[in-house]
Amino acid sequence: MPRDASASPSPRKAFADRRRDPATKREAVLKTAAQLFLEKSYGRTSMNDVADRLNITKPALYHYFDNKEDILLECYRLGVGLIEEILNEIADHGGTGLQKVEAFIHSYATVMTVNFGRCVMRLDEGDLTSDARAEMRAYKRKIDRRLRGFIQEGIEDGSIAPCGTKIAAFSIAGALNWICMWYEPDGALSPEEIATQFARTLTQGLVAGKRSSKLRIVPNRSNSHER
Repeated sequence: MPRDASASPSPRKAFADRRRDPATKREAVLKTAAQLFLEKSYGRTSMNDVADRLNITKPALYHYFDNKEDILLECYRLGVGLIEEILNEIADHGGTGLQKVEAFIHSYATVMTVNFGRCVMRLDEGDLTSDARAEMRAYKRKIDRRLRGFIQEGIEDGSIAPCGTKIAAFSIAGALNWICMWYEPDGALSPEEIATQFARTLTQGLVAGKRSSKLRIVPNRSNSHER
């Protein structure tokens, strides 16, 4: 998982220093590629573009990744990893189903403001091979099942009004995934402000009766990895 960006060297510096370990250089490739995917789109970004941005040769780049799709899948795995890590914390932390849904929304919204999350959700799946598309869809189904599980918990414990868990989960995920289309790092709202507002807004239609507890958010470390 990528380290705190403030503790990592710039992508170019990672390759300029021959003593840097392979993991640091691999991370530099991912960060650079994710930024290029956002700037130019995945389809219009080439391995040459990534190599040029890092000021390395194309053969050197192939030492870390086999192709562009391999880079994208790793970006997606990192984004999903951030979400799954927090999902496990939410499940272990306890609380009502509604509180878990709120925490899920907060963490997912934050991931949608970091480059690894943004570049993947902007992707046209038609650019992928069938195997890569199947892998990405499997990740999405896994996260969807966790969200539906939290919603079902809320229905059973009375914190969420009876509803169709599938439609509720789709509605929440659709709104969250759209963040990557309009979010700008230099915009008026910070990732924390966006995540908090989404958590509050998207749970209003789920609440069963008058709320008696305040929002409980599991501490989210994802925004420390990349901005």
